[in-house]
Amino acid sequence: MSDKKLLRSFYKQQRLSMDKSEKAALDERIAERFLHSELYQKCDDLLVYVSFGIEVDTLEIIKQALTEKNVYCPRCIAGTNIMEFYRVRSFADLKQGSFGILEPETDSTTLNGFGHNSLCVVPALSYDKNGHRLGFGKGFYDRFLSGFDGVSVGICYEDFLTQSLPYDSFDICVDHLITESKTVSFGFRKEEIYG
Repeated sequence: MSDKKLLRSFYKQQRLSMDKSEKAALDERIAERFLHSELYQKCDDLLVYVSFGIEVDTLEIIKQALTEKNVYCPRCIAGTNIMEFYRVRSFADLKQGSFGILEPETDSTTLNGFGHNSLCVVPALSYDKNGHRLGFGKGFYDRFLSGFDGVSVGICYEDFLTQSLPYDSFDICVDHLITESKTVSFGFRKEEIYG
């Protein structure tokens, strides 16, 4: 079993063992920090996953962003490892799709091109001090981010950060990271959001 698989199993168990009220409080703090961040304030297009299960909750982020930004949520293309983002104008535009996750309907508008003021929120089980992430093992975000010209930001619980994670040549680091208590910029493309 690879190091990634072992770590994935470990962090999943850690997430599952989180106290529900504690998780909810941390989710609220992360959402508040995110929504008050300069990253969010300056973006026009927000690409954000619809949280499910043990992921950091994004519903409050989406709720507020729908009133302020162009919001796009991911949809996994059946039978492929490809993920596309579709415009969402309300929660009514989301239907249960792949893996039981809420996804935009296929008649929604896809995002054509990604300007420097597009911000993508990236889920993960863990992040390290260099912006490497341990995802859920499907590779959807690494494939998407490899062609994304905007800025990426991970959201994660402080207790799930680590010094170093194993990574492959195709793994894509995030530009920024937000936890319940801090915001970290890794310096890859941060000038694009502030330029």
